[in-house]
Amino acid sequence: MGISKIRCPLLYIVLILFSFFFLIPVYVMLVTSVKPLDEVNLADMWSLPSALDFSSYSEAFGKLAPNLLNSFYLVIPATIISALLGAMNGYVISKWKFKGSEIVFTGILFGMFIPYQSILIPLIQFLREMGLYNTITGLVFVHVVYGIPITTLMFRNFYANIPDEMIESAKMDGAGFLGIFRYMILPLSISGFVVVGIWQFTNIWNEFLFAATITQSDQQPIMVALQNLSGSQIVQWNVQMAGALIAALPTLLVYIFLGKYFVRGLLAGSVKG
Repeated sequence: MGISKIRCPLLYIVLILFSFFFLIPVYVMLVTSVKPLDEVNLADMWSLPSALDFSSYSEAFGKLAPNLLNSFYLVIPATIISALLGAMNGYVISKWKFKGSEIVFTGILFGMFIPYQSILIPLIQFLREMGLYNTITGLVFVHVVYGIPITTLMFRNFYANIPDEMIESAKMDGAGFLGIFRYMILPLSISGFVVVGIWQFTNIWNEFLFAATITQSDQQPIMVALQNLSGSQIVQWNVQMAGALIAALPTLLVYIFLGKYFVRGLLAGSVKG
């Protein structure tokens, strides 16, 4: 009992120290973002500003606002569509098994391991042929396709916890494929959609390679615009840090308000696989 009483405070101390270490870059970003440009240098990197200057935020937001909207135009439909398709796939593979369903599932999962770089050239050529190159619609299409394997896996594991007897009872009552999915499966999938939604939202929001190669200028999401914010001659690090914090704010808010549901949803789908 005495040893456990000692271990508990030591554990908290170690965790607190690791937390401070993890938050050091955030501290530097935050402090730099509220400094005047003449105070931004390596010698004073850790020091607090002599006076708070929020002009860097207004300047960064003014430059990034159109691209911030582009990111929302991209992330919201891509997340919703990939989640719905993943839910449908997971429902079919886990509850409406057919001959060769495991092979189909393995083929879908194979898409998770295809490197982005290996398909860039044919992907861009395909988007050009379809008239989707340099459009938010084309970028949504790419993220939906690349998101289907992971969303299918998540929902398949989640639906494995739903008793097969419920599906059989619904079939006996005359419910069809879409009826069961709409009125039985979807209401039970709220926590699953929260997990998949957070996962997809974060990955798509932070993705850079597709955004940089498929879109240009006014169609680019915020992560590409943030890179372009640095300029070519003098880097205004206070504006750059303010822009980075603005770009990170949506995903941070998602985890703050939905983080506990994310953990619950992961645990709900981890009992059976």
